[in-house]
Amino acid sequence: MSFRCLLPSSSSLIQSAVSRRITASHRALSPGFLGSVRDMTILSKQSGEEYKKQNYNERMSKTNRPVSPHVTIYHFPIGALTSITNRITGVALSVGCFGVASLELVSSGMTQQVMSDLAMSGAVTGGMAKFVVGFPLVYHYFGGVRHLMWDYFPDKYLNNIDVEKASYVLVGGSLLVTAGLAVFV
Repeated sequence: MSFRCLLPSSSSLIQSAVSRRITASHRALSPGFLGSVRDMTILSKQSGEEYKKQNYNERMSKTNRPVSPHVTIYHFPIGALTSITNRITGVALSVGCFGVASLELVSSGMTQQVMSDLAMSGAVTGGMAKFVVGFPLVYHYFGGVRHLMWDYFPDKYLNNIDVEKASYVLVGGSLLVTAGLAVFV
């Protein structure tokens, strides 16, 4: 197969360029088009270099436009927050598993000793320790179930209203189940 057949001929390129030029001229001369023509700003090499020297805040102050919103004033949707939290709990579980495995490799049975010491330290401290360990596990599990529902039933559950509802259920359910496990187990 030759490359010549894939490329357009020079006469077709010239014809298309001429037809575009005629169409552009026709638009410029038509009365309806004249009202929508706007002035163009042509940047010289010197003004382009000056533009590059200014930082973003200087340019915005000259134009009297506000600086783009920052994260501190942006209101994250609950779906985004729960997604970020799901990622954080996944990392926390990985770090926790690595820590427990490292502790067991260094000294056999040390993890069991640490856990029993925490359980014997009192109801409040033991309950808090159980909550800290249990919340990432429960939240990440429930987040995975929510995601499976979105994957298998996107038409039913993957819309703005249901994502927001599922996010509130995820947070509330995770807190309740983790608190129940921390108190009663």
